[in-house]
Amino acid sequence: MSRFTELRDLLSSFEKDFIKFYEKGNKSAGTRVRKEMNELKKKAQEIRKEIQEIKQKAKEAEGGSM
Repeated sequence: MSRFTELRDLLSSFEKDFIKFYEKGNKSAGTRVRKEMNELKKKAQEIRKEIQEIKQKAKEAEGGSM
């Protein structure tokens, strides 16, 4: 569950900039939000890759035991 915690913490760290941009109209915060969303995208891709590797290893182990 640590991956979920990583994502939750990452999103929480963006909160101030989201508020500054969406509620206060701060353009610089919008730039930071875009950058932070890119970090989120990279983290999501990393997790997707890890999941696929785990699934593949499980499939290979399953096939190897027959």
